[in-house]
Amino acid sequence: MTDISKITLYSGGLKGAEAEFGKLAETWNIHEVTISYDDHQTERTRGLRILTREELEKGDVSMEIVSQKMKRTYSKMDKIRKVIQAIFHMVNGGYQVFAVGWIQEDGTVKGGTGWGVELAKLFNRPLSVYDQDRKTWCSWKDSKWVEDTPAITSDTFAGTGTRNLSDDGRQALKDLFTRSFGPAGGK
Repeated sequence: MTDISKITLYSGGLKGAEAEFGKLAETWNIHEVTISYDDHQTERTRGLRILTREELEKGDVSMEIVSQKMKRTYSKMDKIRKVIQAIFHMVNGGYQVFAVGWIQEDGTVKGGTGWGVELAKLFNRPLSVYDQDRKTWCSWKDSKWVEDTPAITSDTFAGTGTRNLSDDGRQALKDLFTRSFGPAGGK
């Protein structure tokens, strides 16, 4: 079991999966860094880190590349650009990456969560996604999704996912923390 006092969660603190990651981190007394930027509303404020314009720009990437990797186009480029830039900082901060959402037929993950997943693949990070339709965890291994029962084993991890977190998704996150760290409060 990993020493909890040395672990840090990087997340965006948004409603749904990210807020749940933060609540669980707080319950287990794990450090939390909530990545945000000006004019961006987060549900979580514990460990809030507002990125400057210069810091955001470090996470900049061509929207053509994003569209190509995600196999879709984006209409609100200015708004999505800041989200994409913030996601870079979450994934860059955490070694392991955990997400909740839906793995699509083409291997991408639905929505903005998918960019964090694609970055984790590009950065060659340990990556697991809880698929809310299949009700199972899958990990990216040997360039494909395989069913898995992941655990948090690194000192840093990123937690992201859908705003539409299901009860099953919420339980999967709680189970992930319990499997990784034992019962909350060491009981």
